[in-house]
Amino acid sequence: MAMNAVYNGFISKHVNRRMSEPIARLLARTRATPNQATWVAFGIAIASCGVFAMGLNIIGGVLAQLSSIADGVDGDLARYKNMSSQFGSLLDAVLDRYADAVIVLGMTLWSLAHETYPSVWLVGFAAAVGTLTVSYSRARISPEHRPFFDRGLASIASRDIRLFLIMFGGITGQVYFCLLLIAILTNGLVFYRLAYAYRFIGVRGG
Repeated sequence: MAMNAVYNGFISKHVNRRMSEPIARLLARTRATPNQATWVAFGIAIASCGVFAMGLNIIGGVLAQLSSIADGVDGDLARYKNMSSQFGSLLDAVLDRYADAVIVLGMTLWSLAHETYPSVWLVGFAAAVGTLTVSYSRARISPEHRPFFDRGLASIASRDIRLFLIMFGGITGQVYFCLLLIAILTNGLVFYRLAYAYRFIGVRGG
């Protein structure tokens, strides 16, 4: 669906795509559109939030990972059906951000109800802000510098990795520590990227 090449992180490349591509090939034989697949992925994310809030942490974690897998279907389907569009790319990016936020909200509600760790709301807020900002920082960097953000340490908090961590945290019942880890990774990565941008862009640009 995206007009540009889609970044595939480690989990996306080695886990998610093994499932999303066969699903997309099957859907390519139907009337299904990439935008419909995008909405389905978003719906799964909302379901993840809902079941986390209901206290079903294992199902919530699994649904978060299924949402990540489903999120890859729209791009594959767009290629198979030659239906890439600028609107589709925008829709995917916007709904991904909403999906990230609602999943973190569901995890925060679960942690408040089932764990006794301090400052749950603050940790959840930090995880949500970091999750949104790390995606925004990649979108705002110039295309020639973007490959740096997609490899090594600079890609450690990519969306596919975050959702995989959420699945692990949900299944193990360590939701608070999963939120804390996401908060640290995402916000730390944002400042790491800012330092990179200042060194290689800011100084030369004045």
